[in-house]
Amino acid sequence: MAAAGSAVGLGNIWRFPYLAGQNGGAAFLLIYLAFILLICFPVLVGEIAIGRHAGLDAYGSYKKIGGKKWGLLGLFGIISVALILSFYNVVAGWAFGYFLEIAFGDLLRQSDFGTFFGNYIQDIGSSFWFSLGFMVITAFIVTRGIQHGIEMANKIMMPLLYIILLGMIVYGITLPNAMSGIRFYLVPELGEIRIQTIFDALRQAFFSLSLGMGALITYGSYVKKDQNVVSSAAIISVADTMVAFLAGLMIFPLVFSVGMQPAEGPPLVFVILPKIFQDMHPFFGRFIGASFFLMLCFAALTSTISMLEVPTAYLVDQKKLPRKKVVWILALVIFIMGIPSMVSQGSPGFEFLNKLGFYQQKDFMTFISDLADISLTVGGCLMCIFISRRWKISQMHEELSIGNEHYRHSFLRSYISFAIGYLCPIILGVLSVLIILDKFVGL
Repeated sequence: MAAAGSAVGLGNIWRFPYLAGQNGGAAFLLIYLAFILLICFPVLVGEIAIGRHAGLDAYGSYKKIGGKKWGLLGLFGIISVALILSFYNVVAGWAFGYFLEIAFGDLLRQSDFGTFFGNYIQDIGSSFWFSLGFMVITAFIVTRGIQHGIEMANKIMMPLLYIILLGMIVYGITLPNAMSGIRFYLVPELGEIRIQTIFDALRQAFFSLSLGMGALITYGSYVKKDQNVVSSAAIISVADTMVAFLAGLMIFPLVFSVGMQPAEGPPLVFVILPKIFQDMHPFFGRFIGASFFLMLCFAALTSTISMLEVPTAYLVDQKKLPRKKVVWILALVIFIMGIPSMVSQGSPGFEFLNKLGFYQQKDFMTFISDLADISLTVGGCLMCIFISRRWKISQMHEELSIGNEHYRHSFLRSYISFAIGYLCPIILGVLSVLIILDKFVGL
Protein backbone atom coordinates (compact mmCIF):
# COMPACT_ATOMS: atom_id res chain seq x y z
CA MET A 1 0.00 0.00 0.00
CA ALA A 2 2.84 2.38 0.82
CA ALA A 3 4.61 1.64 -2.47
CA ALA A 4 1.36 2.10 -4.38
CA GLY A 5 0.94 5.40 -2.54
CA SER A 6 4.40 6.39 -3.73
CA ALA A 7 3.31 5.79 -7.31
CA VAL A 8 -0.10 7.45 -7.00
CA GLY A 9 0.21 11.22 -6.85
CA LEU A 10 -0.23 14.52 -8.64
CA GLY A 11 1.12 12.85 -11.76
CA ASN A 12 -2.04 10.73 -11.96
CA ILE A 13 -4.70 13.35 -11.22
CA TRP A 14 -3.07 16.61 -12.37
CA ARG A 15 -0.51 15.71 -15.05
CA PHE A 16 -2.07 12.63 -16.71
CA PRO A 17 -5.42 14.26 -17.65
CA TYR A 18 -3.89 17.37 -19.19
CA LEU A 19 -1.39 15.31 -21.21
CA ALA A 20 -4.22 13.04 -22.36
CA GLY A 21 -6.24 16.13 -23.30
CA GLN A 22 -3.35 17.50 -25.36
CA ASN A 23 -2.69 14.17 -27.11
CA GLY A 24 -6.06 12.96 -28.34
CA GLY A 25 -7.55 11.39 -25.22
CA ALA A 26 -8.06 7.69 -25.96
CA ALA A 27 -5.05 7.56 -28.30
CA PHE A 28 -2.80 8.72 -25.46
CA LEU A 29 -4.46 6.33 -23.00
CA LEU A 30 -3.84 3.38 -25.32
CA ILE A 31 -0.12 4.14 -25.74
CA TYR A 32 0.23 4.90 -22.01
CA LEU A 33 -1.22 1.51 -21.00
CA ALA A 34 1.08 -0.27 -23.47
CA PHE A 35 4.15 1.41 -21.96
CA ILE A 36 3.07 0.61 -18.40
CA LEU A 37 2.85 -3.07 -19.32
CA LEU A 38 5.84 -3.44 -21.65
CA ILE A 39 8.43 -1.03 -20.21
CA CYS A 40 7.53 0.19 -16.73
CA PHE A 41 6.46 -3.12 -15.17
CA PRO A 42 9.83 -4.88 -15.75
CA VAL A 43 11.72 -1.83 -14.40
CA LEU A 44 9.44 -1.79 -11.35
CA VAL A 45 10.13 -5.50 -10.72
CA GLY A 46 13.87 -4.88 -11.05
CA GLU A 47 13.91 -2.00 -8.56
CA ILE A 48 11.98 -3.92 -5.90
CA ALA A 49 14.19 -6.99 -6.42
CA ILE A 50 17.37 -4.92 -5.90
CA GLY A 51 15.97 -3.39 -2.70
CA ARG A 52 14.79 -6.68 -1.21
CA HIS A 53 18.01 -8.51 -2.08
CA ALA A 54 20.23 -5.86 -0.45
CA GLY A 55 17.86 -4.81 2.34
CA LEU A 56 19.19 -1.23 2.28
CA ASP A 57 18.45 2.24 0.94
CA ALA A 58 19.09 3.06 -2.75
CA TYR A 59 22.77 3.98 -2.23
CA GLY A 60 23.43 1.07 0.11
CA SER A 61 21.71 -1.43 -2.21
CA TYR A 62 23.72 -0.47 -5.29
CA LYS A 63 26.95 -0.35 -3.26
CA LYS A 64 26.36 -3.71 -1.56
CA ILE A 65 25.64 -5.52 -4.82
CA GLY A 66 27.86 -3.62 -7.25
CA GLY A 67 30.55 -1.83 -5.25
CA LYS A 68 31.30 1.83 -4.48
CA LYS A 69 31.12 3.09 -8.05
CA TRP A 70 27.62 1.72 -8.53
CA GLY A 71 26.67 3.31 -5.23
CA LEU A 72 26.91 6.63 -7.07
CA LEU A 73 23.84 5.59 -9.07
CA GLY A 74 21.95 5.34 -5.78
CA LEU A 75 23.15 8.83 -4.80
CA PHE A 76 22.03 10.10 -8.21
CA GLY A 77 18.53 8.78 -7.49
CA ILE A 78 18.49 10.31 -4.00
CA ILE A 79 19.48 13.74 -5.36
CA SER A 80 16.86 13.39 -8.11
CA VAL A 81 14.09 12.63 -5.64
CA ALA A 82 15.07 15.66 -3.53
CA LEU A 83 14.86 17.91 -6.61
CA ILE A 84 11.48 16.47 -7.58
CA LEU A 85 10.11 16.86 -4.05
CA SER A 86 11.27 20.50 -3.96
CA PHE A 87 8.94 21.56 -6.80
CA TYR A 88 6.32 18.86 -6.18
CA ASN A 89 5.70 20.28 -2.72
CA VAL A 90 5.00 23.71 -4.25
CA VAL A 91 2.26 22.28 -6.52
CA ALA A 92 0.93 20.28 -3.56
CA GLY A 93 0.75 23.58 -1.65
CA TRP A 94 -1.38 25.05 -4.46
CA ALA A 95 -3.78 22.10 -4.17
CA PHE A 96 -3.87 22.47 -0.38
CA GLY A 97 -4.61 26.18 -0.73
CA TYR A 98 -7.37 25.54 -3.28
CA PHE A 99 -8.99 23.02 -0.94
CA LEU A 100 -9.05 25.57 1.88
CA GLU A 101 -10.20 28.41 -0.41
CA ILE A 102 -13.09 26.36 -1.80
CA ALA A 103 -14.14 24.75 1.49
CA PHE A 104 -13.89 27.87 3.66
CA GLY A 105 -13.19 30.83 1.35
CA ASP A 106 -14.71 32.54 -1.66
CA LEU A 107 -12.76 30.97 -4.54
CA LEU A 108 -15.93 29.84 -6.32
CA ARG A 109 -17.19 33.43 -6.41
CA GLN A 110 -14.42 34.50 -8.81
CA SER A 111 -15.34 35.77 -12.27
CA ASP A 112 -12.09 34.81 -14.06
CA PHE A 113 -10.41 31.66 -12.81
CA GLY A 114 -7.47 31.98 -15.20
CA THR A 115 -6.56 35.39 -13.78
CA PHE A 116 -7.20 34.13 -10.25
CA PHE A 117 -4.84 31.17 -10.70
CA GLY A 118 -2.14 33.38 -12.21
CA ASN A 119 -2.36 35.80 -9.30
CA TYR A 120 -2.61 32.94 -6.82
CA ILE A 121 0.64 31.23 -7.78
CA GLN A 122 2.44 34.59 -7.91
CA ASP A 123 1.30 35.41 -4.36
CA ILE A 124 4.44 34.25 -2.59
CA GLY A 125 2.89 34.66 0.85
CA SER A 126 0.10 32.15 0.20
CA SER A 127 2.33 29.70 -1.68
CA PHE A 128 4.96 29.87 1.06
CA TRP A 129 2.63 29.05 3.95
CA PHE A 130 0.56 26.42 2.15
CA SER A 131 3.69 24.64 0.89
CA LEU A 132 5.30 24.89 4.32
CA GLY A 133 2.17 23.43 5.92
CA PHE A 134 2.18 20.56 3.45
CA MET A 135 5.84 19.81 4.12
CA VAL A 136 5.24 19.83 7.89
CA ILE A 137 2.42 17.28 7.50
CA THR A 138 4.68 15.17 5.28
CA ALA A 139 7.55 15.27 7.75
CA PHE A 140 5.32 14.45 10.73
CA ILE A 141 4.09 11.26 9.04
CA VAL A 142 7.59 10.17 7.98
CA THR A 143 8.96 10.70 11.53
CA ARG A 144 6.57 8.01 12.72
CA GLY A 145 8.33 5.42 10.59
CA ILE A 146 7.15 2.91 8.00
CA GLN A 147 4.50 0.95 9.90
CA HIS A 148 3.01 3.61 12.18
CA GLY A 149 3.51 6.55 9.82
CA ILE A 150 3.67 5.90 6.08
CA GLU A 151 1.78 2.59 6.03
CA MET A 152 -0.98 3.79 8.35
CA ALA A 153 -1.43 7.06 6.43
CA ASN A 154 -1.70 5.23 3.12
CA LYS A 155 -4.22 2.74 4.51
CA ILE A 156 -6.48 5.71 5.26
CA MET A 157 -5.78 7.98 2.29
CA MET A 158 -5.70 5.49 -0.57
CA PRO A 159 -9.23 4.10 0.01
CA LEU A 160 -10.56 7.64 0.54
CA LEU A 161 -8.95 8.74 -2.70
CA TYR A 162 -10.73 5.95 -4.61
CA ILE A 163 -14.06 6.71 -2.92
CA ILE A 164 -13.91 10.42 -3.85
CA LEU A 165 -12.82 9.58 -7.41
CA LEU A 166 -15.65 7.11 -7.94
CA GLY A 167 -18.22 9.48 -6.42
CA MET A 168 -17.20 12.28 -8.77
CA ILE A 169 -17.26 9.93 -11.77
CA VAL A 170 -20.83 8.92 -10.97
CA TYR A 171 -21.78 12.60 -10.71
CA GLY A 172 -19.94 13.56 -13.91
CA ILE A 173 -21.56 10.97 -16.19
CA THR A 174 -25.02 12.26 -15.25
CA LEU A 175 -24.29 15.72 -16.71
CA PRO A 176 -25.42 16.87 -20.19
CA ASN A 177 -22.94 16.06 -22.99
CA ALA A 178 -20.88 13.89 -20.61
CA MET A 179 -20.89 11.07 -23.17
CA SER A 180 -18.84 13.23 -25.55
CA GLY A 181 -16.13 13.34 -22.91
CA ILE A 182 -16.31 9.58 -22.41
CA ARG A 183 -16.03 8.96 -26.18
CA PHE A 184 -13.04 11.33 -26.36
CA TYR A 185 -11.36 9.41 -23.56
CA LEU A 186 -12.28 5.80 -24.36
CA VAL A 187 -12.75 5.56 -28.15
CA PRO A 188 -9.33 5.90 -29.79
CA GLU A 189 -8.81 7.72 -33.06
CA LEU A 190 -5.61 6.16 -34.34
CA GLY A 191 -5.03 9.20 -36.55
CA GLU A 192 -4.44 11.17 -33.33
CA ILE A 193 -1.29 9.17 -32.53
CA ARG A 194 1.78 11.33 -33.22
CA ILE A 195 5.43 11.13 -32.21
CA GLN A 196 4.64 13.60 -29.41
CA THR A 197 1.86 11.29 -28.16
CA ILE A 198 4.30 8.38 -27.83
CA PHE A 199 6.95 10.64 -26.30
CA ASP A 200 4.60 12.12 -23.67
CA ALA A 201 3.01 8.76 -22.84
CA LEU A 202 6.32 7.09 -21.97
CA ARG A 203 7.53 10.09 -19.97
CA GLN A 204 4.28 10.15 -18.03
CA ALA A 205 4.25 6.39 -17.39
CA PHE A 206 7.77 6.52 -15.95
CA PHE A 207 7.10 9.66 -13.88
CA SER A 208 3.80 8.31 -12.57
CA LEU A 209 5.25 5.07 -11.20
CA SER A 210 8.15 6.89 -9.43
CA LEU A 211 10.71 4.82 -11.32
CA GLY A 212 14.39 5.59 -11.70
CA MET A 213 14.84 7.56 -8.47
CA GLY A 214 15.35 4.87 -5.86
CA ALA A 215 11.93 5.07 -4.20
CA LEU A 216 10.93 1.54 -5.15
CA ILE A 217 14.40 0.22 -4.20
CA THR A 218 13.91 1.81 -0.77
CA TYR A 219 10.48 0.23 -0.36
CA GLY A 220 11.80 -3.05 -1.74
CA SER A 221 14.25 -3.14 1.17
CA TYR A 222 11.27 -3.37 3.56
CA VAL A 223 9.67 -6.33 1.71
CA LYS A 224 9.91 -9.68 3.49
CA LYS A 225 11.47 -12.68 1.78
CA ASP A 226 8.21 -14.65 1.74
CA GLN A 227 6.48 -11.98 -0.36
CA ASN A 228 5.89 -12.39 -4.09
CA VAL A 229 7.76 -9.47 -5.70
CA VAL A 230 6.21 -9.94 -9.15
CA SER A 231 2.63 -9.91 -7.86
CA SER A 232 3.45 -6.95 -5.58
CA ALA A 233 4.79 -5.04 -8.60
CA ALA A 234 1.64 -5.94 -10.52
CA ILE A 235 -0.57 -4.62 -7.70
CA ILE A 236 1.40 -1.35 -7.56
CA SER A 237 1.16 -0.94 -11.35
CA VAL A 238 -2.58 -1.63 -11.39
CA ALA A 239 -3.29 0.67 -8.43
CA ASP A 240 -1.33 3.52 -10.02
CA THR A 241 -2.78 3.03 -13.50
CA MET A 242 -6.31 2.72 -12.16
CA VAL A 243 -6.11 6.11 -10.42
CA ALA A 244 -4.83 7.76 -13.61
CA PHE A 245 -7.55 6.06 -15.66
CA LEU A 246 -10.29 7.04 -13.20
CA ALA A 247 -8.97 10.63 -13.07
CA GLY A 248 -9.46 10.93 -16.82
CA LEU A 249 -12.87 9.29 -16.57
CA MET A 250 -13.80 11.90 -13.96
CA ILE A 251 -12.37 15.02 -15.62
CA PHE A 252 -13.29 14.70 -19.31
CA PRO A 253 -17.09 14.30 -18.82
CA LEU A 254 -16.96 17.39 -16.56
CA VAL A 255 -14.97 19.37 -19.16
CA PHE A 256 -17.22 18.42 -22.07
CA SER A 257 -20.38 19.03 -20.03
CA VAL A 258 -19.61 22.77 -19.99
CA GLY A 259 -18.39 22.94 -23.58
CA MET A 260 -14.71 23.53 -22.75
CA GLN A 261 -11.70 22.15 -24.59
CA PRO A 262 -9.67 19.29 -23.05
CA ALA A 263 -6.31 20.50 -24.42
CA GLU A 264 -5.87 23.29 -21.88
CA GLY A 265 -2.54 22.04 -20.56
CA PRO A 266 -1.29 22.26 -16.94
CA PRO A 267 -3.99 24.73 -15.74
CA LEU A 268 -6.75 22.20 -16.58
CA VAL A 269 -7.33 21.22 -12.95
CA PHE A 270 -6.83 24.68 -11.41
CA VAL A 271 -8.71 26.79 -14.00
CA ILE A 272 -11.39 24.73 -15.74
CA LEU A 273 -12.61 22.55 -12.87
CA PRO A 274 -13.34 25.47 -10.48
CA LYS A 275 -15.48 26.98 -13.24
CA ILE A 276 -17.40 23.70 -13.44
CA PHE A 277 -17.85 23.61 -9.66
CA GLN A 278 -19.05 27.23 -9.75
CA ASP A 279 -21.80 26.33 -12.25
CA MET A 280 -23.21 23.69 -9.90
CA HIS A 281 -25.70 24.26 -7.09
CA PRO A 282 -23.85 26.43 -4.50
CA PHE A 283 -23.80 23.71 -1.84
CA PHE A 284 -22.90 20.84 -4.15
CA GLY A 285 -20.34 22.95 -6.01
CA ARG A 286 -18.54 23.78 -2.80
CA PHE A 287 -18.80 20.21 -1.50
CA ILE A 288 -17.67 18.50 -4.71
CA GLY A 289 -14.97 21.10 -5.39
CA ALA A 290 -13.56 20.78 -1.88
CA SER A 291 -13.72 16.97 -2.16
CA PHE A 292 -11.79 17.04 -5.44
CA PHE A 293 -8.96 19.17 -4.10
CA LEU A 294 -8.90 17.18 -0.86
CA MET A 295 -8.42 14.09 -3.03
CA LEU A 296 -5.62 15.91 -4.88
CA CYS A 297 -3.99 16.63 -1.51
CA PHE A 298 -4.26 12.96 -0.50
CA ALA A 299 -2.67 11.90 -3.80
CA ALA A 300 0.13 14.43 -3.37
CA LEU A 301 0.73 13.46 0.26
CA THR A 302 1.09 9.74 -0.49
CA SER A 303 3.90 10.70 -2.87
CA THR A 304 5.62 13.39 -0.80
CA ILE A 305 5.93 11.10 2.23
CA SER A 306 7.40 8.41 -0.02
CA MET A 307 9.87 10.81 -1.63
CA LEU A 308 11.00 12.16 1.74
CA GLU A 309 11.54 8.57 2.90
CA VAL A 310 14.22 7.99 0.21
CA PRO A 311 16.88 10.44 1.50
CA THR A 312 15.77 9.68 5.08
CA ALA A 313 16.50 5.98 4.62
CA TYR A 314 19.91 6.83 3.17
CA LEU A 315 20.97 8.97 6.14
CA VAL A 316 19.53 6.54 8.71
CA ASP A 317 21.10 3.45 7.07
CA GLN A 318 24.45 4.88 6.03
CA LYS A 319 25.15 7.61 8.57
CA LYS A 320 23.32 6.04 11.54
CA LEU A 321 21.58 9.31 12.35
CA PRO A 322 18.37 9.47 14.44
CA ARG A 323 15.30 9.25 12.22
CA LYS A 324 13.25 12.12 13.65
CA LYS A 325 16.10 14.62 13.52
CA VAL A 326 17.00 13.59 9.95
CA VAL A 327 13.41 13.95 8.74
CA TRP A 328 12.93 17.50 10.04
CA ILE A 329 16.31 18.68 8.74
CA LEU A 330 15.68 17.17 5.30
CA ALA A 331 12.17 18.64 5.19
CA LEU A 332 13.56 22.11 5.91
CA VAL A 333 16.38 21.80 3.35
CA ILE A 334 14.10 20.50 0.59
CA PHE A 335 11.48 23.16 1.36
CA ILE A 336 14.17 25.85 0.97
CA MET A 337 15.25 24.19 -2.30
CA GLY A 338 11.68 24.67 -3.53
CA ILE A 339 11.57 28.42 -2.89
CA PRO A 340 13.14 29.31 -6.30
CA SER A 341 10.39 27.26 -8.01
CA MET A 342 7.82 29.05 -5.87
CA VAL A 343 9.01 32.58 -6.63
CA SER A 344 9.68 31.90 -10.32
CA GLN A 345 6.00 31.78 -11.26
CA GLY A 346 5.21 34.61 -13.65
CA SER A 347 8.86 35.68 -13.76
CA PRO A 348 10.89 34.82 -16.88
CA GLY A 349 14.18 33.16 -16.04
CA PHE A 350 17.33 31.81 -17.64
CA GLU A 351 17.65 34.82 -19.93
CA PHE A 352 21.34 34.08 -20.51
CA LEU A 353 20.47 30.59 -21.77
CA ASN A 354 17.66 31.95 -23.92
CA LYS A 355 20.08 34.35 -25.59
CA LEU A 356 22.34 31.44 -26.44
CA GLY A 357 19.37 29.60 -27.92
CA PHE A 358 19.92 26.68 -25.53
CA TYR A 359 17.13 26.58 -22.97
CA GLN A 360 13.75 27.91 -24.07
CA GLN A 361 11.58 27.32 -21.00
CA LYS A 362 10.42 30.25 -18.94
CA ASP A 363 10.77 29.55 -15.23
CA PHE A 364 12.80 27.69 -12.64
CA MET A 365 10.05 25.18 -11.80
CA THR A 366 9.86 24.10 -15.45
CA PHE A 367 13.64 23.77 -15.49
CA ILE A 368 13.63 21.49 -12.43
CA SER A 369 10.71 19.51 -13.86
CA ASP A 370 12.64 18.95 -17.09
CA LEU A 371 15.71 17.85 -15.12
CA ALA A 372 13.47 15.43 -13.23
CA ASP A 373 12.20 13.82 -16.44
CA ILE A 374 15.77 13.30 -17.62
CA SER A 375 17.01 11.99 -14.27
CA LEU A 376 14.22 9.37 -14.05
CA THR A 377 14.75 7.94 -17.53
CA VAL A 378 18.56 7.98 -17.14
CA GLY A 379 18.23 6.34 -13.72
CA GLY A 380 15.95 3.64 -15.13
CA CYS A 381 18.28 2.99 -18.06
CA LEU A 382 21.33 2.68 -15.81
CA MET A 383 19.43 0.40 -13.40
CA CYS A 384 18.72 -2.01 -16.26
CA ILE A 385 22.40 -1.93 -17.24
CA PHE A 386 23.34 -2.54 -13.59
CA ILE A 387 21.13 -5.65 -13.41
CA SER A 388 22.21 -7.12 -16.74
CA ARG A 389 25.93 -6.28 -16.58
CA ARG A 390 26.85 -6.16 -12.87
CA TRP A 391 24.33 -8.02 -10.74
CA LYS A 392 23.42 -10.38 -13.62
CA ILE A 393 19.88 -11.19 -14.68
CA SER A 394 20.24 -14.76 -13.38
CA GLN A 395 20.78 -13.37 -9.86
CA MET A 396 17.69 -11.19 -10.19
CA HIS A 397 15.69 -14.28 -11.23
CA GLU A 398 16.92 -16.10 -8.13
CA GLU A 399 15.68 -13.23 -5.97
CA LEU A 400 12.32 -13.12 -7.75
CA SER A 401 11.89 -16.88 -7.30
CA ILE A 402 11.96 -16.46 -3.51
CA GLY A 403 8.32 -16.31 -2.42
CA ASN A 404 7.14 -17.26 -5.94
CA GLU A 405 7.75 -20.93 -6.74
CA HIS A 406 6.09 -20.71 -10.18
CA TYR A 407 8.28 -17.87 -11.44
CA ARG A 408 11.20 -20.02 -12.69
CA HIS A 409 9.12 -21.63 -15.46
CA SER A 410 6.78 -18.75 -16.28
CA PHE A 411 6.53 -16.62 -19.41
CA LEU A 412 7.17 -13.54 -17.27
CA ARG A 413 10.68 -14.78 -16.50
CA SER A 414 11.55 -14.81 -20.20
CA TYR A 415 9.92 -11.47 -20.87
CA ILE A 416 11.56 -9.70 -17.90
CA SER A 417 14.95 -11.05 -19.08
CA PHE A 418 14.40 -9.59 -22.55
CA ALA A 419 12.98 -6.30 -21.24
CA ILE A 420 15.69 -5.64 -18.63
CA GLY A 421 18.51 -6.87 -20.87
CA TYR A 422 17.59 -5.12 -24.12
CA LEU A 423 14.21 -3.41 -24.57
CA CYS A 424 14.10 -1.08 -21.56
CA PRO A 425 17.68 0.25 -21.57
CA ILE A 426 17.52 0.97 -25.33
CA ILE A 427 14.16 2.74 -25.19
CA LEU A 428 14.96 4.66 -22.00
CA GLY A 429 18.37 5.67 -23.35
CA VAL A 430 16.83 6.99 -26.57
CA LEU A 431 14.09 8.74 -24.58
CA SER A 432 16.70 10.47 -22.39
CA VAL A 433 18.42 11.87 -25.47
CA LEU A 434 15.07 12.97 -26.95
CA ILE A 435 14.09 14.78 -23.74
CA ILE A 436 17.38 16.70 -23.79
CA LEU A 437 16.90 17.62 -27.46
CA ASP A 438 13.26 18.57 -26.90
CA LYS A 439 13.54 20.48 -23.65
CA PHE A 440 16.99 22.02 -23.82
CA VAL A 441 17.87 22.34 -27.50
CA GLY A 442 14.36 22.99 -28.80
CA LEU A 443 14.32 20.23 -31.44
